Amino acid sequence: MRKLRCDGQETRRNLLLAAGKIFASKGFRDTTIAEICQQAAANTAAISYHFGSKEALYVESWRYAFTQSLSLYPPDGGIPVDAPVEERLRGRILAIMRRIIDPQSHDLDIFHKEMANPTGLLAKAMQESVEKIFKGLTLLVAQLLGKEPHAQEVLFCAMSIRAQCFGPLLLARRRKADQGIPKTGIEPLLDDVEQLADHVTRFSLAGIRAFRVHDTQQSKIEVGS
Repeated sequence: MRKLRCDGQETRRNLLLAAGKIFASKGFRDTTIAEICQQAAANTAAISYHFGSKEALYVESWRYAFTQSLSLYPPDGGIPVDAPVEERLRGRILAIMRRIIDPQSHDLDIFHKEMANPTGLLAKAMQESVEKIFKGLTLLVAQLLGKEPHAQEVLFCAMSIRAQCFGPLLLARRRKADQGIPKTGIEPLLDDVEQLADHVTRFSLAGIRAFRVHDTQQSKIEVGS
């Protein structure tokens, strides 16, 4: 019985791995159950047994790829919770960047295929999973600004930091994967992510400090009026 259970778990894992790679390469609609099973060395009935449908396998393969990526690159960047907030911010920025440049982060490629040809199947899973990562970033920004996490300035600043992480590196990742796309000069960023993380951290901290100075000056004006 134990061997049967282990075999079943291995088959399920193989299906998730194979599906993640193929969905990342071809997208949901152009991927067939037959090719997933062929790569996973499983019969087609295994998908129905373990997942119920191709749609369910699509969602679970994204979740699996996302979880695997997070296990390699924890959202906090491995920085202790008692470290200075500036250091923790850099840790989170670097963790995001490392996930983006890792060619084995199939969840990002599945995401791009989904954006290009939406199915709507991943919306709930993505929202539940990704929000957990960005919540930690938002809390750090709130601490740096001295505001509540739901304050508009906090949300805008957190959004700006995410854009600095994802914008250049996602484009560079896509151009590196598709040799037919002309190079733009940002590709070297993939080879120096530590320096880029330093820049984004300094730039973001400077912006946050500017907001704090503005708020202080505004408060003095209101008190004096």
